[in-house]
Amino acid sequence: QCKTPDGKTFTEYIGNILEKQDLIRITKPRPNDIISSPLDIKGEARGYWFFEASFPVKLYDGNNNLLAAIPAQAKSEWMTEDFVPFEVIIEFQKPTTQNGTLVLEKDNPSDLPQNADKLIIPVCFSE
Repeated sequence: QCKTPDGKTFTEYIGNILEKQDLIRITKPRPNDIISSPLDIKGEARGYWFFEASFPVKLYDGNNNLLAAIPAQAKSEWMTEDFVPFEVIIEFQKPTTQNGTLVLEKDNPSDLPQNADKLIIPVCFSE
């Protein structure tokens, strides 16, 4: 929780980065960053977050409409339980909403719900 200069308390929504930090970490963009296209996304994820060296990255507008989807690629050997760096550049049309959500999904070729996971990062679109 944070306080404004006039003493009001507020809590910034940062998605689920704290709950997922032992599985996947994102260094760029950070929660609530102002983004524009093309967006460079960087971070690291445990090897088992990947399948065949990639996992899906999706960008949604504030109405939950899919703006773009592209696989993030491992930058080194992904057959490990250690953290593996990844990077992806995503291009998208500027939406009509001011806010949106970046979703980094654990690749789940089995489609079993118990194997599904995702990192959710709130973003703001540039004017």
